[in-house]
Order: sequence, then structure tokens, then C-alpha cells
Amino acid sequence: MQSNTKVSIRFFDDREVRAVWNEENAKWWFSVLDIIAVLTNQDDYNKTRNYWKYLKTKLKNEKNEVVSGTTQLKFLAPDGKKRFADMLDYEGIIALGKVFPGTKANRFIEWFTYSPESIDGKSKTKAYALFDTSFVDSIEVGTANGLQQIHAYIFGGLYNFAGQIRTKNIAKGGYRFEYAQYLKTILQQIDNMPEINFEDIVEKYVAMNKTHPFMEGNGRSTRIWLDMMLKKKLKSCVDWSKITKADYMNAKIISTVDSSEILKLLKHAITTNINSREMYMKGIDYSYYYEEN
Repeated sequence: MQSNTKVSIRFFDDREVRAVWNEENAKWWFSVLDIIAVLTNQDDYNKTRNYWKYLKTKLKNEKNEVVSGTTQLKFLAPDGKKRFADMLDYEGIIALGKVFPGTKANRFIEWFTYSPESIDGKSKTKAYALFDTSFVDSIEVGTANGLQQIHAYIFGGLYNFAGQIRTKNIAKGGYRFEYAQYLKTILQQIDNMPEINFEDIVEKYVAMNKTHPFMEGNGRSTRIWLDMMLKKKLKSCVDWSKITKADYMNAKIISTVDSSEILKLLKHAITTNINSREMYMKGIDYSYYYEEN
């Protein structure tokens, strides 16, 4: 798998289902072992692999065409090395789900066939594309205007308020974000916050989180904004795959009164692999996963 290969991560019951884009055939291929792990609720890689061997033999004996539809692409194994692994395309995964024993497979198929034509699906595609556009070089780093540029790019054509600072007061989970009438002043104060070191940058990110300048799409835009500051100032970014959804959401809530927890969480996940397309794509996948209900 080349370094510029598109890799996508979907989440089912908080488990990863990884996919690789094949340019030659212009379609996604999904990791069979990831799906077997999901459907068997199995964490042990070897047990998952053995079950797939058993099921593959059984399906071959039954002359089921699912197995013949598999291809092999290099994928990251538990030992950290990229090895060839069985993959199935969209139709193949649906076919596998239909022959898989147990009722969980039905729920998996419902999730898997959910249309990507939702606002989240479309904005996620645009967020992916940001990595490859020249537009990213024109975004102001570390300013409210830069955050508006990111938000406008991702949600443009999807929300009529894309890139626009909200004029209404909003609250979430009992927490009221900054009052709309004070946003202009507060955002100017955030612009003036220092970005000298890691702690400064995280404090600035926390302040923007508490401000919540848009009606919707704040977290997804602000995490990109954070990574852009880290890349410019410290030649680093966050490997979001190292941060679980539960840990992130908990730290984010606590950060409204104490930023030490989110500071520690982000520091643990810092990487210098800032030019990796795969790292960026994985970050977008996790960012959108955090926002799922």
C-alpha cells in the first residue's frame, strides 16, 4: 500500500472497520478481519484470524461466492507491520453479512448500508479533500478567521451558516456556551492568545471550544484548526486514533473548568508524522466518530 493510499475508518459498536481505496478499480475495500472481529465481538487477533479461516473453508465447501470475491491488500497488523490481508468490496461485505450466523449481522448490514449522502457524510468527504487542496495553504493559522475558513470549506453548501459566527445563544448538555453578543470580543481575545509552546496552543484550543462560535460543526472544524497550529508552530499534530471517544469527551467536558486533563490526553497522542496523508485521514475519521450520538 503506497503512502498516498486513502485509508478510512468506520466505527460499529465502537470498533474499527478499516477500508482502503483502490484507485485502479475506483472503490473501497474493507478489512474482513475487522468485520469478523465486530461480528464475533472478539479482541484477540489470532482467534479472529482462525475463525475467518474456518468460515472461509466452510463457505468454499458450500461453493459460496463470497470467498472468491476477496482480494488481498497490505494492511497494518497488530505487530505494527503492514501485511497482506483479505479484503472485500461493498457488495462482498453485504454478502458476508447475509451468510454470517447470528442476529448481530443484520444490524451490521443496516449500519453498513447507511447512505453517505447525509450532511455528515458529505462534509466528511470535503474534510478528507482538504488535505489535497491548495486551499489549505491559504488558511490563516490560529485565528478565528482561519477557523471560519475551515468551517466554510467543510460545511459550505450543506449549512446556510457555513463559516458564519453564530448570532444566537446555544447550550449543550447543560453547558451554556459564550453569549452571542460577546463573541466578537472573545474571538479577538483568542486571536491574541500566544502559541509559543504546546501548553499555549492547547489553552487556545480549549478557549475556542468553550466559545463554540458556530451553530453546528464546531468540534470537527476546531480539531483541524488545532492540528494546523501544532504543525506550523511545533512541527507536530495529534494522532487522534490514540484517544478514545470516551476519554476525549470526558476531558472536553472537564476542560470547561480545568484544562489539565485534555492537555495530558493530547500530549500523549502527539506525533511528528505531520505529512502523512494516512494520519490526516485517520484523524478525520476519529474526529467525526467523536461527534456520533
